[in-house]
Amino acid sequence: MTQSAAELRRTLGVTDAVVIGLGSMIGAGIFAALGPAARAAGSGLLLGLAVAAVVAYCNATSSARLAALYPASGGTYVYGRERLGPFWGYLAGWSFVVGKTASCAAMALTVGAYVWPGQAHAVAVAAVVALTAVNYGGIQKSAWLTRVIVAVVLAVLASVVVVCLGSGASEAGRLDVGASGGAGGVLQAAGLLFFAFAGYARIATLGEEVRDPARTIPRAIPLALGITLVVYAAVAVAVLSVLGADALGRAGAPLVEAVRAAGVPGLAPVVRVGAAVAALGSLLALILGVSRTTLAMARDGHLPRALSAVHPRFQVPHRAEAAVGAVVAVLAATVDVRGAIGFSSFGVLAYYAVANASAWTLGSTSRSGPGPVAGSGSAAGSSSSSEADSGSGSVARVVPAVGLLGCGVLAFALPAVSVVAGAGVLGVGAAAYGVRKWRTR
Repeated sequence: MTQSAAELRRTLGVTDAVVIGLGSMIGAGIFAALGPAARAAGSGLLLGLAVAAVVAYCNATSSARLAALYPASGGTYVYGRERLGPFWGYLAGWSFVVGKTASCAAMALTVGAYVWPGQAHAVAVAAVVALTAVNYGGIQKSAWLTRVIVAVVLAVLASVVVVCLGSGASEAGRLDVGASGGAGGVLQAAGLLFFAFAGYARIATLGEEVRDPARTIPRAIPLALGITLVVYAAVAVAVLSVLGADALGRAGAPLVEAVRAAGVPGLAPVVRVGAAVAALGSLLALILGVSRTTLAMARDGHLPRALSAVHPRFQVPHRAEAAVGAVVAVLAATVDVRGAIGFSSFGVLAYYAVANASAWTLGSTSRSGPGPVAGSGSAAGSSSSSEADSGSGSVARVVPAVGLLGCGVLAFALPAVSVVAGAGVLGVGAAAYGVRKWRTR
């Protein structure tokens, strides 16, 4: 079948998709989120990590089932539109684009803070411009660079784990699991830690650029999530064993403080470099995912249709990427990183709530679902039998239900400022949709 010029090129295999997911998840979150999470949960930090992992697993399973059925760019924007109706698809897309644009700014500022603290905003803008140019050059270049970044970050995290667990400062007694921060503290910690898990959505948003998406995406998402969970658990245990929950909660750079407490201060600069590289990896994948959802929304007229153009040579949504890069550069030059992270978490959880609600409508089989979406090719048509085998009826209903409930609980367990700001922006998006519908009529 000849590929239309308006479609993106399918070049990514399972390994590429897993690497892009890892680059999105194993990023700056693990370097920064452990401290605030420990401050909220105290001795319940590991419980918070477990809660975040369960919600992330439900979200990943729902996303994988839907991506196999609808292998087009846009992720939950497409799933919500096809399963729940145009408004819910739009709301998911709006949540993703707005929330993840804030995440892009947060990651860019993290790069600046580690590379040149005195000029964090200037470095952040330069990072956005450079990585937008990389994405503009084609998806394969982005996948190659993400491989390098993931390898560096994993090496740094492995060093931290080995140094901490092998030092005399490590004490098993510091790992006692309790809930000194109360149930609310554990849930708030889970919401903060969820920020570090949320990157598997990037795999689903690339549905139009993977080979055999009906098989590739359901394999890549759980693989990326499983690897990330193992890495996060190892890092959390290692750092806790050296610092304890109280000291970890007070640490501004938890992993740097951990290697110093373990008696290896010479590793601290390496950890700082690893954090900067991790933030670059997250920023690269975030710009990639936001531009693809922008492309899908522009195709449907929810954003300016000019943004739906695909470059004839590089086969990338070049106008969407340029627009996203410009907005993120402006934010990176002006906003505060902590506010950006809290706002982003609320939007991402709203996005996954729509994904779980969409997956719940599938039941144990997708045979009654709609046909393939535009741009999905023959893969969507052949995916019904694969999706029908994805699990029993009970699992197919329970997993998205747990994911939907978990997203709601974690979203409203976030700090009040994040909840109010996030709900307000979602309300603005819903109002804009209503005005557009009214003008169309």
